[in-house]
Amino acid sequence: MELDKYRKQIDDIDDEVLKLLNRRMIAVKTIGDLKQTTGSAIYRPEREREILDRLKALNDGYLNDDAIDAIFQEVFAVSRNIELPENIAYLGPKGSFTHQVAQSRFGAMGRYIGLNSIEAVFTVLANKEAKYGVVPIENNTEGAVGITLDCLGKYESQIIAEIYMDIHHSFVSTCESLKDVKKIYSHPQGYNQCRTFLEEHFLSDIDFVATKSTALAAKMAAKDKKSAAICSHIAAKLYKVPILFEKIEDNLANKTRFLILSDFKNAKSNKSKTSILAKTADKPGGLVEFLQTFQKYGVNLTKIESRPIKEKGFKTVFYLDFEGHIDDERVQNILEENKTSHDIKWLGSYVNGE
Repeated sequence: MELDKYRKQIDDIDDEVLKLLNRRMIAVKTIGDLKQTTGSAIYRPEREREILDRLKALNDGYLNDDAIDAIFQEVFAVSRNIELPENIAYLGPKGSFTHQVAQSRFGAMGRYIGLNSIEAVFTVLANKEAKYGVVPIENNTEGAVGITLDCLGKYESQIIAEIYMDIHHSFVSTCESLKDVKKIYSHPQGYNQCRTFLEEHFLSDIDFVATKSTALAAKMAAKDKKSAAICSHIAAKLYKVPILFEKIEDNLANKTRFLILSDFKNAKSNKSKTSILAKTADKPGGLVEFLQTFQKYGVNLTKIESRPIKEKGFKTVFYLDFEGHIDDERVQNILEENKTSHDIKWLGSYVNGE
C-alpha cells in the first residue's frame, strides 16, 4: 500500500511534467516560426548555456549539475527539432565517439549523416547538405587532429561550439582466450592510446590493422573470429562483440575535444572563446611580434598549434585559441593592429566548453 501511494505520486508528477513540456514546445514552435521569418539560427549554444547556468544556480534538490545537463540537453535537442529539423553530419560510422558526442548535443531525434572522413563533413556543410557538423580536433594524449586544422583553413564553416568528452577504450573480441587473437583492429589513435595494456598482455606484436574509426574496428572484429578490436563500449554493444577488458587506455584522464560547425555567428557570452588561423609575417620575430599584441591588450591565449601549409613548402600557419569574443573591443584591437602585417582567418567565437 505504501509503495502504491508513492507510485501514484510519481504518476501525478509525470503528468504535470508532460503538460509543462508541451507548454514549452508550444513556445518553442512560436520562436522557431519567428526565427525562420528573420533568418536567425535555430541552435544558439550561448543561450542554452545561460539556461543551464540559471537552472544550476536555482537547484537545491537531488539533481547534480551533470544530471541537469543530461536532462535539459535532450529537452533542447527535441526543441530544436520542433523549431526546424536539420541534418547533422559527423565523422562516422554509427557508434563512433564523434557519433556519441553528436547525440549528446542533438539528441535521439536528430537526423544524422555518418561520413567516412573529416573532410567529407566539411564538404557536406559547404554544399548545404547539413546544417551542423561534428568533428574531433584534439586529444590530450595524441595532440591535434591535423586534418581538422587543415580543413578549418580550407573551408568556410565556423566553429559554433566545443565539447570535451572522456574517452575510454575497451578490448573486445569473440575469441575465448587472448592467445587466439591473431589480429587487432583499431583507429591508430586508439591503438596508440593503449600501448601499455598491449605490452602488458603480450599483444603489441600481433598484427595491427588500422581502421578509419574505432566503431569500424568493432564491426570488423565482429566478422573476423580470430581478431580483436580496441573500441568504445557503445561500439562493442552496437556490433555485439564481447568486452574482455574495459578502460584499457594508458591515460585514464583521456579526453578528446570536439567541434560543432555551422554557418552562423554566435552572440557574446560571459564564457566566450575564439579561434583563429594566422600566417605571421615572414621575417625574423614575426611570430613574437604577433603574440605580443595579445599581451598588450590583455587577452589570454589558451592554445597555439603550428601546422604546415602543404602547398607552400615549409611555410607554417598557426592555430590559436584565446579567451573572448570576436566582437570584444580588445580582440578587435588585436586584429586591427595585425591586419596589415599578418594574414588572419577568424574560425569562430563560441562558449568555452571546459
